[in-house]
Amino acid sequence: MHTLVLIKRVPDTASKITIAPDGKQIDPSGLQFVLNPYDEFAVEAALQLKEAAGEGSVRIMTLGPKEATQTIRSALAMGADEAFHIVDDRSLRDAFSTARTLADAIAQLDPKPDLILCGRQSVDAQAMATGPMVATLLGLPCVSDIVKLERDGDTLRVEREIEGGVEVLEVGLPAVLTTNKGLNEPRYASLKGIMKAKKKKIHNPEVAIAPEKTTIVEMRYPPAREGGRIVGEGPDAVPELVRLLREECKVL
Repeated sequence: MHTLVLIKRVPDTASKITIAPDGKQIDPSGLQFVLNPYDEFAVEAALQLKEAAGEGSVRIMTLGPKEATQTIRSALAMGADEAFHIVDDRSLRDAFSTARTLADAIAQLDPKPDLILCGRQSVDAQAMATGPMVATLLGLPCVSDIVKLERDGDTLRVEREIEGGVEVLEVGLPAVLTTNKGLNEPRYASLKGIMKAKKKKIHNPEVAIAPEKTTIVEMRYPPAREGGRIVGEGPDAVPELVRLLREECKVL
């Protein structure tokens, strides 16, 4: 089985994010970038499927700036076989542009992937739309937010959490799945894997980057929180606290 994993280079969530002077994008200076955490689950799932079958391939694909090569290498170091990097001068595009471009690149692959995996969302844009859009553009079935994955021939049995329970579905290949936290525990790259990754091939498909359907008008910081107020001490403060919650905060 040939599995393709769609990944994204994102800012480390521990980094302090600042808005660029144009007010429409984040300032990348001083930021640490990592493999999108939800995509790590997808890479690990693909590797486990290959190991269980004893055959097949795991390929990586991303759309992003030239600096995303480092992120690709981290996925290759985990054990993926090869990668495809669509170089883009922008690090943040809307979901349609990303999905259309990736779908066009996937259509050129030989052999075609039997399974496409990606994280449920990226931790920067958090649109939760790229995976399902890729599936729609390629005419493939899609199951999102999976937390369990088993293969039986050309059929996959997956589970995803829903309010109050778990939904169990079966989907035939080829298909697209988006992965959620809890699916697995992504492996750390070994020193041997890191050294091998340096020699693995990264292809640069020639594909036009699709136009965006939406544009960022403005980015702004959340408003500063107002300071707290002390209304008294002990039981005697309760009536005043209740009055403020009812009349000013409107929560009672």
